[in-house]
Amino acid sequence: MFTGIIQAIGEVRSMDKHGGDMRLRIATGKLDLTDVVLGDSIAVNGVCLTAVELPGDGFVADVSNETLSLTSLGALKLGSPVNLEKALTLQTRLGGHLVAGHVDGLGEVLDRRDDARSIRFRVRAPKELARYIAHKGSITVDGTSLTVNAVEGDIFELNIVPHTLQETIMSGYHTGRQVNLEVDLVARYLERLVLGDKAADPQSIEGIDLAMLAKAGFRV
Repeated sequence: MFTGIIQAIGEVRSMDKHGGDMRLRIATGKLDLTDVVLGDSIAVNGVCLTAVELPGDGFVADVSNETLSLTSLGALKLGSPVNLEKALTLQTRLGGHLVAGHVDGLGEVLDRRDDARSIRFRVRAPKELARYIAHKGSITVDGTSLTVNAVEGDIFELNIVPHTLQETIMSGYHTGRQVNLEVDLVARYLERLVLGDKAADPQSIEGIDLAMLAKAGFRV
């Protein structure tokens, strides 16, 4: 588990492809690795990876074919900057929100514009994720815990302040860039709970709508 508070910007040092998967070496910059051991989890652009080697200036992780197909890690290049966060401990401040490091889908940056010292981004999410994204709710973008400032259909807006721009890779986002998205854990589990017995029957699941909420006792 993670918090979505990026601890360092790393750099891709090598990408060794083996058949359909890849061994990735990341230089971790200012990230403190003194408490990291083999087998620990580190999130790279929001993707939970396992450290299989610790060469001193960073770590090495294996990336499966499935992970490459479902995330943006396959589009990385030598020298690409990446967001890094070590797995949380019971002593970690939960400054963001609970993040699993399991990417739900790829979003696309539609545009960016300056807003005083901040930058506003509009991002299109996969349609199947739209129901989990709410105004003022939480979403993880490339591992960064963010607040949704506006939402319309499958498009949501983010206001990124100078500190976040400096401490993450978001300052380099451009129109058309694909980003890893992880929706709020609470939203996903709430949907399963509201579905009740229907959750065990995939043929009957059509998602949550107002009629289903009303039947479950919710008033809107």
